[in-house]
Amino acid sequence: MAAATEARANNMKYILVTGGVISGIGKGVISSSIGTIMKCSGVHVTSIKIDPYLNIDAGTFSPYEHGEVFVLDDGGEVDLDLGNYERFLDITLSRDHNLTTGKIYREVIDRERKGEFLGKTVQVVPHITNSIQDWIERVARKPVDGTDTVPQLCIIELGGTIGDIESMPFVEAFRQFQFRVGPENFMLVHVSLLPEPSKGEQKTKPTQHGVRELRGLGLNPDIIVCRSQSPLHDAVREKISMFCHVPPNQVVGVHNLSSIYRVPPMLEHQGIISICQRRLGLPVALPAASVMGPWRILAERYEQMTKSVRIALVGKYTSMEDSYCSVVKSLWHSCLRAGRKLDLVWIEATDLEEPTLHSSPEAYHTAWSKLVGCSGVHVPGGFGNRGITGMVAAARWARTKRIPYLGVCLGMQVAVIEFARNVLEWPDADSTEFSPATKHPVVVDMPEISQTILGGTMRLGKRRTIFVKKDCLTAKLYNNAEYVDERHRHRFEVNGEVVPQLAAKGMVFVGHDSQHARMEIMEIPDHPFFIGCQFHPEYLTRPLRPAPLFFGFILAASGLLDDHLKAPAEAEPSMLPLPAGTPPVLTRASSDIDLASNQ
Repeated sequence: MAAATEARANNMKYILVTGGVISGIGKGVISSSIGTIMKCSGVHVTSIKIDPYLNIDAGTFSPYEHGEVFVLDDGGEVDLDLGNYERFLDITLSRDHNLTTGKIYREVIDRERKGEFLGKTVQVVPHITNSIQDWIERVARKPVDGTDTVPQLCIIELGGTIGDIESMPFVEAFRQFQFRVGPENFMLVHVSLLPEPSKGEQKTKPTQHGVRELRGLGLNPDIIVCRSQSPLHDAVREKISMFCHVPPNQVVGVHNLSSIYRVPPMLEHQGIISICQRRLGLPVALPAASVMGPWRILAERYEQMTKSVRIALVGKYTSMEDSYCSVVKSLWHSCLRAGRKLDLVWIEATDLEEPTLHSSPEAYHTAWSKLVGCSGVHVPGGFGNRGITGMVAAARWARTKRIPYLGVCLGMQVAVIEFARNVLEWPDADSTEFSPATKHPVVVDMPEISQTILGGTMRLGKRRTIFVKKDCLTAKLYNNAEYVDERHRHRFEVNGEVVPQLAAKGMVFVGHDSQHARMEIMEIPDHPFFIGCQFHPEYLTRPLRPAPLFFGFILAASGLLDDHLKAPAEAEPSMLPLPAGTPPVLTRASSDIDLASNQ
């Protein structure tokens, strides 16, 4: 009996998170928060995101439909929720941790072509559903924390809404999966919306119908998370418990909050640890009372900061904020450490262009009024010709007015284009992406990259950048490192043939790839802060480990950079002090919990 009990305790545990009523309800934050709580409790956690679309991956998605494409170390182009998982849990996921219908069908069809099914008729049940279950079990055991430790708990988020026809094979797979791994190893969390048509009135019917449909499909929720505008009423909790066959203490409320940092403490306060421990037998190592203290301090620190810094984000997809999800998180994390509240100003790049002055003068003047009122200018990545002229104008403003500027990927390329046009006096300088016949191609396509097959053909994933100028500002921000490993996602690069001309006029490329063939980091040394990078530092940001370039950018925009550079290098990141009257500074020494494992 003891041996059997020990064997069950060593089994992988699974928590499936589903959604009802509407999509975009916050399943990703709920999944990440549950994982964070359990990791802070001493459990080794991993995550898988399931997207029921036929695409192989997210690489060819429009930012307007799905938001940002997040890039992993191995070059996987995945859903932005995997960015939440990595930031909350401080783990490193792989492309296999984002499962799509396209991947499953491709795998099954490839096996059929090889004759692996021995002439049988290949069907959704059992072949597709078995392939889903096999994938989940295989990927769940991949180490994700930089060691060889196999995770103990896998949080699985099923994208979309229960009832969607696209997700039916996955729902059926999990109906079978709960018996395959055993009920003591499987738990279901259902996230549902409580509409409030009038103030104070929370409607439960959509949740009741959603849970009824879920149960009709063979899955019974262990926890129901109710998303609402205001705190969950006790009477509503009791009603949902009665009609959805879930104990009242397992009906959890998550109302709209001032910060996502408050979600894990809220869930912990409502007993998530004890529910998971009781239901799955998880080995919780830390006392529950001490688990979420650092998270509460983190949220309170951000909300009680008094000084702010105004940053302009000049981009192509500003109508969809999720298009720049990791960029915004990087700015938040940097402001949190710098002791400044982020005042982010969104500027659509096309509004800065001269044609807008004629077609919509109000939009043009409003955009320029916003830009000139900011202490820093950030131009993020993107593709295509639209808005490039506006980005070039923003880069010129920052350069000539000595305003801190950080350009990432396309943002570095437009800075090079602007410099070539106005300093080198090459008025037709451009990228071959926008002007293939230009006489001065300062940005060119990489010869080994396909320009016709778009999916998965860019220069992707973590790659090494060598500092060729050791005393440059960027190297100092990386604690005088000799090299950095950062994630990339690009199809075009700075033309190496024009680098000597640019350098002669003051634009220096201080970081190269490991073969010294590609330009990775650009600086203008006689500018307070004018830096561009070909990689995407925002993909590796953490709450207490902000991306160094974003942190330096915020410091420069706040007038704190010189003091920071004069201070001794830190072995561990710490918070800069806040003005008098604000909460105590949060550092590693203030708690036994490592907050670097959070978003």
